[in-house]
Amino acid sequence: MTDRARLQIVPALLAACLALLLALTLFAAYSLGSGGRSQAAVLAPAAASEATARTYGTITMTGTGEATGVPDQLSFTLSISRKADDVATAMDQATATMRRALGALAAKGVLRKDTRSTGLSIDPEYDYPSYGPPVLTGYRVRQTVSVLVRDLRDGGRAIAAAVRAGGNATRVSGIGLRIGDKDALLADAREAAVRAATAKAQQYADATGQPLGRVLTVKEGSVAARVPQPQLLTRAMGYLPTADTAALEALPIRAGRSDLSVRVTVVWALDGGE
Repeated sequence: MTDRARLQIVPALLAACLALLLALTLFAAYSLGSGGRSQAAVLAPAAASEATARTYGTITMTGTGEATGVPDQLSFTLSISRKADDVATAMDQATATMRRALGALAAKGVLRKDTRSTGLSIDPEYDYPSYGPPVLTGYRVRQTVSVLVRDLRDGGRAIAAAVRAGGNATRVSGIGLRIGDKDALLADAREAAVRAATAKAQQYADATGQPLGRVLTVKEGSVAARVPQPQLLTRAMGYLPTADTAALEALPIRAGRSDLSVRVTVVWALDGGE
């Protein structure tokens, strides 16, 4: 073999060796990757099988809890209406009258923070004769304040004092009863709702022979309150002559009771046991 022929064979051998080395490298990498995936594929069914052995689905139940309380507070809306020939005078008169009414409420123990301004209106008033255009007769100013009496026993006396101080310009409306510590009543209703849902879920779990597992989710649904209205104070709705305030002050206020209900939805896991 000539020197020129040997020189042509050597590059060909080197290229073949490099190709073989590259093929071996690729095969090794593929084997390692395939082995890792195979191991994960083997472990996954085992873990799933173990989880299935512990839990067999879920159970969802709703429960309603109720709690009863006695209203201990009274709220109402106090309005003062004054009319004058011009807006400034009507405003001054309404403001002075409202201050007297609020001062009377303060003397009966109503705190300043429990009175809140809720409205102000200024309206022209006209006289409409049979013939001719309307005639402006003045301007009426109305100021409105919401009032909270924290002790229900003082409710009648507070209303009477405000009406006496405001005179015929006073209007009382929106009388209602409230529970001061509503959060405590709501907490009792929530606990009762969870107990009701748990009792139903336990009954179904026992019937199917599957132990009731851990709680997965709890969701609160509707919250409803039924508060009685003070029927004996309906005389104070609208116009109340000053002469009647003594009778109003002596009126007993029957609080009745307030019912609050809460509805919850609870989801449990069903444990399969061993």
